[in-house]
Amino acid sequence: QVQLVESGGGLVQAGGSLRLSCAASRSIFSISAMGWYRQAPGKERELVATFTGGNTNYADSVKGRFTISRANAKNTVDLQMNRLKPDDTAVYYCHAYYKGTYWGQGTQVTVSS
Repeated sequence: QVQLVESGGGLVQAGGSLRLSCAASRSIFSISAMGWYRQAPGKERELVATFTGGNTNYADSVKGRFTISRANAKNTVDLQMNRLKPDDTAVYYCHAYYKGTYWGQGTQVTVSS
């Protein structure tokens, strides 16, 4: 079982930056996939950025603006979000796959125009 706790959401103006952090309850070395998804009002949950095996994947809409990173010693996966746009407004969820799918509780990111 894996527990995921997100932090770092908030309100920011367009063009600004935020950093999200997800802390896992077990070593992230043992987790097959881990990353971030988001869900905007009235829309389906979508992939933002993930580590899967040895690969890093980004949604086209965030490439060049968002960077996912991991700190193995702290069992955390962070998402640095730069040049934020109003379209980035959503609840951001940390995701992990370890013998099953796990989600964090979500953190709200609101980008004002």
